[in-house]
Amino acid sequence: MLDRLNFLENKYEELSIKISDPSVMSNQKEWQKLCKEHSEVEIIVLKYREYKKAVEGIEENKEMLSMESDKDMRDMIQEDLKQLQADKEVLESELKILLLPKDPNDSKNVFIEIRGGAGGDEAALFAANLFRMYVKYAEKQNWKYEVMSANETDIGGFKEVVFMVKGDGAYSKFKYESGVHRVQRVPDTESSGRIHTSTATVAVLPEVDDVEIEINANDLRIDVFRASGNGGQCVNTTDSAVRMTHIPTGLVVSCQDEKSQLKNKEKALKILRSRLYEMAEAERNKGIADDRKSQVGTGDRSERIRTYNYPQGRVTEHRIGLTLYKLEQFLDGDIQEVIDALITEEQSKKMEAMGNSDF
Repeated sequence: MLDRLNFLENKYEELSIKISDPSVMSNQKEWQKLCKEHSEVEIIVLKYREYKKAVEGIEENKEMLSMESDKDMRDMIQEDLKQLQADKEVLESELKILLLPKDPNDSKNVFIEIRGGAGGDEAALFAANLFRMYVKYAEKQNWKYEVMSANETDIGGFKEVVFMVKGDGAYSKFKYESGVHRVQRVPDTESSGRIHTSTATVAVLPEVDDVEIEINANDLRIDVFRASGNGGQCVNTTDSAVRMTHIPTGLVVSCQDEKSQLKNKEKALKILRSRLYEMAEAERNKGIADDRKSQVGTGDRSERIRTYNYPQGRVTEHRIGLTLYKLEQFLDGDIQEVIDALITEEQSKKMEAMGNSDF
C-alpha cells in the first residue's frame, strides 16, 4: 500500500508540472482532463502527507522519550505520542477507503426514471412523492434538475417521470436509489381507513457522452406526434413530441416536454444513450464474481430496497436493515443519512473483498 501511495505522490508531482505547462494549457480538452486527474489524486496525496507527518512525529517522540529523564517532560511526550498514534490509525483507515476501486461513473450527472408500479393511482401518487423527495435532495446539494419526460395522471401523480440531475458526484449518491420502493398508507380515496401497499420503481442511469456510446442514425426510428396532457396553448397544435426507437434493442424513448421537436429529439437521444450504456454495463458485469459486486444490492429495479410506512412514520432500508422514524423529513429530501450508511456498507464489503492491506 505504501508503494502505491508513493507512486501516486510522484504522479501528483508530474501532473502539477504538466498542468502548469503553457503548451499543455493551450490544448483546453487535454488540460481539463489532466486537471480532473490532478484533483482526484490530490485528495489521496494530501491525506498521505498528513499520514507521513504523523509517522514522523511518532518517531521523533519515541527518540525524545529514550533520551528524556525528567518525569513531567516524559509525561508530555507520551501524551503527544498517544495522540499521534491515534491520528495515524484514523489516517490509515481514511487512506484505505480512498484507495478502494472507484466507480468511473461517480462524478457524472444522472438520469432518474420513476414509474408507478403495483397500486394504480396510489402508485402514481407515490411516484410523485419520490420525484419531489429527489428534487428536494438535489436542491439541498445545490444541484440543478431538468424534467426530460413526464406522463402525469389526472390527480397529480406520475405514471412515469424521467428527469436529469446535474451536479458533481450526483451519480455517486443517487445510484443507491435504483430498485423497488414500497409505500404503506391509507389512500385519500379509501373510506374504510384500510392500509394499502403500493410500489414505484426507480432506475438511476449515469449521463453518457457520445464517445462512450455511439449510436448509428440508421438504427433509429423517429416518430413525431402531437403532445398530450397539460402543456399550455401549444399542446395539440404542432407535432413536437418525439418517440425514438432503437431498432437493434427495441428500446423506446418518448419526450414531449419541450415545445421544440429538435429539443425533444436531443433529450430522447440523451436518455437512450444512457439506457444503452446501462445494458452494456449489465452485460459486462454478468461475469463478475458475486464477492466482487456491491453488497448493498444489485441496483436492479426489480429488487425491493425500501419501505415507507406512513402510519408508523417509518422508513426501512432493507439492504442494510436500517430503520428511521423520520418519514416526513425523509420525504422532504433529508435522505443523506441512508445514503451515507449505504456508502459505508459498500466500502466495508469492498475492503473485506480486498483482504487486509496493511501499511
